[in-house]
Amino acid sequence: MSGASPSIWALSVSVPESYRRACRLLDIETTPEAILVVSYVITAVLSGGGIAVVVLFGSRVGGITLISLAGFALIGGRYGIELAAQARRIRALGTAPSLVTRLVLAVELWPTTERAAAFASRTGSGLLAESLATHHQRARDSPHSGLRTFADEWGETFPALERALTGVERAAGAPADERSEILATTRRLLLDGTREEMASFAAALRVPTTALYAFGVLLPLALVALVPAAGMAGIPVTGSSLVAVYVVVLPLGLVVAGAWLLAKRPVAFPPVTVPRSHPEVPDSPWRGLLAGLTVGGGCLALGTALLPVWGVPVAVLGSGMGTALVVAYRPVVTVRKHVVAVESALPSALQALGRRIDRGEAVETAIGTVADESQAPLAAVLDAASCRQRRLGLTVDEAFTGEYGPLATLPSRRVREAVALLSAAATIGPPAGQVVTEMGEHLSDLREVEAETRRDLSQITGTLTNTAGLFGPLVGGATVALAGSIGTTGPVSTVSVSVLGPVVGWYILLLAAVLTTLAVGLRRGLDRALVGYRVGLALLSATVAYFAAITGTGLLV
Repeated sequence: MSGASPSIWALSVSVPESYRRACRLLDIETTPEAILVVSYVITAVLSGGGIAVVVLFGSRVGGITLISLAGFALIGGRYGIELAAQARRIRALGTAPSLVTRLVLAVELWPTTERAAAFASRTGSGLLAESLATHHQRARDSPHSGLRTFADEWGETFPALERALTGVERAAGAPADERSEILATTRRLLLDGTREEMASFAAALRVPTTALYAFGVLLPLALVALVPAAGMAGIPVTGSSLVAVYVVVLPLGLVVAGAWLLAKRPVAFPPVTVPRSHPEVPDSPWRGLLAGLTVGGGCLALGTALLPVWGVPVAVLGSGMGTALVVAYRPVVTVRKHVVAVESALPSALQALGRRIDRGEAVETAIGTVADESQAPLAAVLDAASCRQRRLGLTVDEAFTGEYGPLATLPSRRVREAVALLSAAATIGPPAGQVVTEMGEHLSDLREVEAETRRDLSQITGTLTNTAGLFGPLVGGATVALAGSIGTTGPVSTVSVSVLGPVVGWYILLLAAVLTTLAVGLRRGLDRALVGYRVGLALLSATVAYFAAITGTGLLV
């Protein structure tokens, strides 16, 4: 419900129901009223402080900074929670095709929605599977399976999911000779719906991203070169005004615009989550921090000899932070590349397994045979599980997922879902062969859909990525060098390069971080490790390109 509620400070705030739902989705223990009150108090304090700084000390930079931060606190407190919940919801919907496929396969094996919902929620992971499990648990003492209430909760966000769940319910109650056709249509409904949603999103994204590119990158960097001309024309341009615009106002605007664009994404296909407990992922952040400090220290030593004094802090910040992020998140990226290589061979392996099971071959025997025919990364996984099963007499599931099984260090949701289906097939026998084959076909279709969605967004995300790490820094460096040349030789004093250079340098580094985060979020969904790694690379590239452009342009002019 919404309405006035007492806060922790005896104030009264109105909390929309959408805000309450967002807090529940994010599992926030603090009450929504308290969060809003805190944001309002921070906004009031920062706004009052900004006005006081201007009136009492005459510092417009300090005043603009505090007032801008106040606006950010207000927007973040009121809309940040809902944007974060929307981001989590978008990531969750990326697993919708797999969830529906598990429901479809379960209905083919056991034509009841109750068993299908139990199987799909038990063999899945993530928010969507947890939500289905909750709805199924609530409906346990009723004649329903929970699919309908589950569809009501998620259908508003992703209508194709609601249509697919309706198809699953229809198939469970349909005659056996009609069931397969209904289920095949159901799978296509969701995949086609995903394609349509992402194609529409990509088309609608071009105008706002073009505006962001123009007003957040091209125009601000082009105006830097006009600073000396503005001074000559009698237009006052001071260092404090540049700091206020490029260090506070523009960055806040970019962050808000980027968050708004990310919230519009209907579905995301994020990379697999690699737990901190993985043996190839360091459990301490000191490795990345030490690498960043080392590179930053080296850049400090070299920069004092090769760069202008004002450029050393910018170079140290960009190179140090970039190195720290790359080193910290590279192990996660390496593990994910291995997972992708394993999953790429999974569709054909499942189809081969399904055909053998359909012919009456035992699942355990078929796994060993198909291991010899599969591609290298997956072949090792299948062979290890087959050997464990034969030597220890384990079940199919235990052979893969035991403490020392091949999936203990392979964080692949799709492989685990396939193993759960193979475990069921080992109990059911040949009738499950066709279902295993269909699972392989689904994974192949899903890979195609994911590739199509990325191709639809590739032009936009590619422009953002290239601008963040290369073109933006080159333009910024060239304009700083030109402005310095004009300012030095011109008849009217203007903002010096010692002020202009670090201000634009800070903006270049911030562009590298914000635009790269936006590009990754649009393409794959917000993922901490992937964003961190790509931002680190962008910071390193931007730092080098910025100072290379300054040096090269200075030699030419």
